[in-house]
Amino acid sequence: MLHGGTTMVVGGDDARPYSDEPLTAAQHELFQTMDAHNVIITPLAARGETYGALTLGYSRPRHGYGPDDRLVVEDIARRTGLVLSNARLFATQRNTAEAMQRSLLTPLPQPDDLQLQARYLPAAQASWVGGDWYDAFPLADGATGLVIGDIMGHDLRAASRMAQVRNMLRALAWDLAAPPSTVLERLDAVMDAASDAELATAVFARVEKTTAGSWQLRWCNAGHPPPLLITHDGATTFLEEHGMLLGNPALTGGRPDGTRELPPLSTLLLYTDGLIETRGTDLTDSLTSLRRHSAHLAPLPVSDLCDQLLERMELSGEDDVALLALRVPT
Repeated sequence: MLHGGTTMVVGGDDARPYSDEPLTAAQHELFQTMDAHNVIITPLAARGETYGALTLGYSRPRHGYGPDDRLVVEDIARRTGLVLSNARLFATQRNTAEAMQRSLLTPLPQPDDLQLQARYLPAAQASWVGGDWYDAFPLADGATGLVIGDIMGHDLRAASRMAQVRNMLRALAWDLAAPPSTVLERLDAVMDAASDAELATAVFARVEKTTAGSWQLRWCNAGHPPPLLITHDGATTFLEEHGMLLGNPALTGGRPDGTRELPPLSTLLLYTDGLIETRGTDLTDSLTSLRRHSAHLAPLPVSDLCDQLLERMELSGEDDVALLALRVPT
C-alpha cells in the first residue's frame, strides 16, 4: 500500500524494489499482466489524501527508469492528485450548496383553492450553483406571499446569503399589511445592518381576495426578470413595473408597486434568469420564447405547465433555475 509520499521503483533482472515498501499481491498480478520488467509506482495524493497510484512499466528487458524519470513521474502524479482533490472539493461545494437551497425550499401552501407549483434545477457545474430561491407563505392578514429571488454569486457563500435574505424577508413580510415596496424597503435596511449579502434581485408579491370575490395581485420588483401573467385562453403579459436591486439602503424615490386583477384560471409565473438567459442568445428572443411556450401550455394543469415549460425552454445548465407558478381558481 503506497503512502502519500512514497514512490516505488521495481527494476532490473532481480526485480528489486528501490524502497522499503513491500509489493502487494495485487501489484505482483498487475506487473505480470503488463509483462513489465521495470516499473515505477507513485501515489496520486494531495492535501493529505491519497486517491490512487500512477503506475508505469517497461515490458522490454534492459529498459528501465532512472532518477530523472522518477522526478518527472512524481511531478505528473502530484499535479494529477491536485486535479482529483479540486474535483472532489468542487463536488462537495456543489452538493452542500444544493442541499442548503433545497432545505430552504419548503413545501408550498395551497390556500383558498389557489394552486401553487414550484421547480428548482441546479446548475450543471459545481462552481455555478448559486443563490436562486422561491418561497410562498401565508401572511397574518390572510393574504398569500410569493417570492422569487436571486443572490449575486455562484458558490456556497451565495447559497448562505440566500438563506439569510429569504428568512429576513419572511419575517418582515409576516405581519406588515403594507404595499410590497415597503417590505422590500425594510429588507434593504436590514440587509445593510445584519447581513453580508451585497446585492440581490427579487419579486415580492401579495395575492389576496377582494371584497368583490376576485383575486388581486400586488407586487414589487427589485431588479428581477418580470413576472408573466398567462390567461386561460393563452394571452400573455409581462408585468413590467421595475425598481432597483436589493442592497440599496439609501435608495431614494422607492420602487414602484404594481396591482393587477388575476382572471379566473390564469397562471402567474415567477422565475429566475436561468430560465431565459443563455450565452450567445438575445434576451429579447428568450423572453419571446417564454411567452410563446407559455401561451401554448396555458390550458394544462399547472404542474404539467411547469414541467413542459422547462423542457421547451432548452436550458443550457449555465445557471440554476427557480420557477414558481400560481394558478387562480374559477
